[in-house]
Amino acid sequence: MTQTINRRVLLKARPDGVPQAEHFEIVETPVPALAPGQVLVRNLYLSVEPAMRGWVSAVANYAEPVALGAVMRSFAAGRVQASADPAVPVGIWVTGMFGWQDYAVVEAPAIERRITDRDLPLSSALGVLGINGAAAHYGLLKIGEPRPGETVVVSTAAGAVGSCVGQIAILKGCRTVGITGGEAKRRLCLDTFGFDAAVDYKAANFIEQLALACSNGVDVYFDNTSGAISDAVMPHLNRNARVVICGTASIASWDPPPLGPRVERHLLVKRARMQGFVIFDHKDCEEAALRDLGQWVREGKLRYLEEILDGIERAPDAIAGLYRGENQGKRLIKIGEL
Repeated sequence: MTQTINRRVLLKARPDGVPQAEHFEIVETPVPALAPGQVLVRNLYLSVEPAMRGWVSAVANYAEPVALGAVMRSFAAGRVQASADPAVPVGIWVTGMFGWQDYAVVEAPAIERRITDRDLPLSSALGVLGINGAAAHYGLLKIGEPRPGETVVVSTAAGAVGSCVGQIAILKGCRTVGITGGEAKRRLCLDTFGFDAAVDYKAANFIEQLALACSNGVDVYFDNTSGAISDAVMPHLNRNARVVICGTASIASWDPPPLGPRVERHLLVKRARMQGFVIFDHKDCEEAALRDLGQWVREGKLRYLEEILDGIERAPDAIAGLYRGENQGKRLIKIGEL
């Protein structure tokens, strides 16, 4: 019998900053036989996250770095093709941290979620109905605590997380200001995601446009970037503002940490609060978040975009492409058919 071959994207070299295509290699190996308690998942969609830069970095992070020679860590969605666990039937659709590969042999607990609602695309389970939507929901509602009439500012507002944050804020009765890069993405924030205002951080008059958009101050700032963008927001914080730290995408390297304006005075005199979070710490909130997000998507109140790359050969350059700003919406890699 012909043995099934698994294409795997391995981390070949440790990057200094954003991982590039040359830091990965694609190898082919046979799919091993299952041991008791294991399942074989045929991946159909692979996720691409800005956080992957941190996952491959040697600098201290919230997770152990991907080992050299190991399959690139990633969320994936697929179908259980074989099972040596009676509690996991063949044929179900699942998501989990299955990695950049065609097939994943995993212990049953590695399955994060069984996808039972098939009225929405399977790909959405990796974005708006996955880690991105859950991060937007938790970060904004649990930490940002938006109130009707408040102004919510979001960086990387056209991205998978930022676009969700803005739309949830609108649903909660807030005024929304998106910060994004380039006129096309600025229009996307306004025309597709419904932000009340959107500014281009690449524009020569960014500081002036931000001040105009935030003329009544900022009550909640959802920070996906850190750096100069966030520095520009801080002077506009209102009294009792909440700053939610979700990502630091604008910082190329944290070794050594970059220096910038101090924020302590803003936090002090404005009685503001700044808090970071990692969505993996809040699994207990996932069910409620996905319930809300799914309802809003079905009702047409939460819109999302996906950019789907075709073929596992696109994976090595996919993270770098995110940081080049190529994508519009959630970036995914399709490697199989439903």
